[in-house]
Amino acid sequence: MESLAKYMAFAGISTFWRKESTRELADVDIAVMGVPFDNGTSNRTGARLGPRAIRDQSLHTGNFHHPWPYDVKEKLKIIDYGDVGLGLGLPCDTTKFMVKDTYEHAKKIYASGAKLLTLGGDHTIPYGMVRAAREKYGELAMVHFDSHQDTIDGLDGEAIFHGSFAHDLAVEGAVSPAHSTQVFIRTDMDNKLGYNIIYAHEALYMSPADVASRIRDNAGDKPVYITFDVDAMDPVYAPGTGTPVPGGPTTFFVREVLRHLQGLNVVGADIVEVAPMYDHSELTALAAATLACDLIYLMADGIVGKAHR
Repeated sequence: MESLAKYMAFAGISTFWRKESTRELADVDIAVMGVPFDNGTSNRTGARLGPRAIRDQSLHTGNFHHPWPYDVKEKLKIIDYGDVGLGLGLPCDTTKFMVKDTYEHAKKIYASGAKLLTLGGDHTIPYGMVRAAREKYGELAMVHFDSHQDTIDGLDGEAIFHGSFAHDLAVEGAVSPAHSTQVFIRTDMDNKLGYNIIYAHEALYMSPADVASRIRDNAGDKPVYITFDVDAMDPVYAPGTGTPVPGGPTTFFVREVLRHLQGLNVVGADIVEVAPMYDHSELTALAAATLACDLIYLMADGIVGKAHR
């Protein structure tokens, strides 16, 4: 008789999908890493508790693979790498420490040949991972799901926060704005850098497949990094976040957009801004854990191959 223990989300250790907690990278295909950091928030704090909440909810999402056509856990070696970027209590600038530490760990993971999914944390965290991915794969196309553009100048690292990464990573050449797309934007920020933008009021009158087609056309054959701020979704579906903005898509809509991105060369991804203390019935953490699954399948797509699509 099959054991039902895997369905008992209330028991056991909450690693992502109950995967092994290790930093041994031999033969690893995808590493899941947490960055419990929220010093960069400009509104409500609490995203430092995001990685733990997402891991807890991943216990509900790891037993099924719908709508993906195969079970990635049977095809690839996936690990939970643990949490990094913890500078609290050290004699240093904790934000700069986080950026440096996440970069060093991401660089190690990419050097092993694995891909990387990162659980935030606020939207300051992509700096290190994107820089490491750029060193490994070359200039990136960034797919940025958010209600905000996050294109405020971080002043050469002296004033970085969760609203500056898209500016700074473009200026330094880690990402190509011409090949990148910001999706579900519904606030005003400067776009002198030339990002392709699909505003929420446009996207929600399109089909998910059409939104994905625009993203794919923009990315071309570039390696892709996906960064997903849960405030891209409407607060009805993701209330537990620091800077919610009404007028966004449903969880179903964003999942369908992701599903239609199959075939892109997704080399890394993150999901950020889950703030559990503002959540209701763990809706946001569950949505984030579900989207994390989708991001893993997009990264796996290039490893497993077309035969299983």
